Amino acid sequence: MLLLAAMLTKAQLSRLRALREKKNRELEGLYVVENPKVVSELLAAGVAFAELYATAAWDGPASVKRIEVTTDEMARISHFPTPSAVFAVGRIESAALPAGALGNGLTLALDGIQDPGNVGTLLRIADWFAFDRVLLSPDCADLFSQKVINASMGSFVRVKTFTVNLPSALSDDCVPVLGCDLGGDDVHTLPSITNAVVVIGSEGRGLSPAVRAVVTRFITIPKYGSAESLNAGVAAAIVCDNLRRARGK
Repeated sequence: MLLLAAMLTKAQLSRLRALREKKNRELEGLYVVENPKVVSELLAAGVAFAELYATAAWDGPASVKRIEVTTDEMARISHFPTPSAVFAVGRIESAALPAGALGNGLTLALDGIQDPGNVGTLLRIADWFAFDRVLLSPDCADLFSQKVINASMGSFVRVKTFTVNLPSALSDDCVPVLGCDLGGDDVHTLPSITNAVVVIGSEGRGLSPAVRAVVTRFITIPKYGSAESLNAGVAAAIVCDNLRRARGK
């Protein structure tokens, strides 16, 4: 076991606690994961954490370098009321959306999805259906918040993500833009489409007016009962499944 043991200084404690805030994560270029299962998934995927703090109770891989901390220190750096046995710090890597990228493959676009759990779930859905990328509007929940990371169960590092001005990005490529809307065409009637963008709006307001203006076809999931709407993640999964099946692969 690659183990380092040292009492954390006040400055170290303060720096790790400060990563609770988005502005500090962006300033430092770092994110935090405290969910042991997610940490294990990311380690298995080859993610090299910048720092990893653990108590003696953490049963992670013996080959992983960690800084051993006491349960009291873990409680002081943890971002949760009930701390886990591991606190991993990763580096934020971001890239610009390449020109013409949307014309190659399948893209899931999130328009104002502000619930972190929904954003994380949508990343898992994109990962499950092997979408080539996910676009997020700037007003979506922070991709590197712990709630998004935990809900994605590691998918946030496996899926290519880009935060973009959606109306601008979607109008620059000659690719079908499928907007989910209650008044749209039946998703089961979709033809085979090789390249496409699926846009999911927030549960509260749906697609924003600016994004609606660049949608080339509105689609919906047939309703047979009395529910007013579907959760954004559920709706996205159904649409992505139908798109994949129509595509044939």
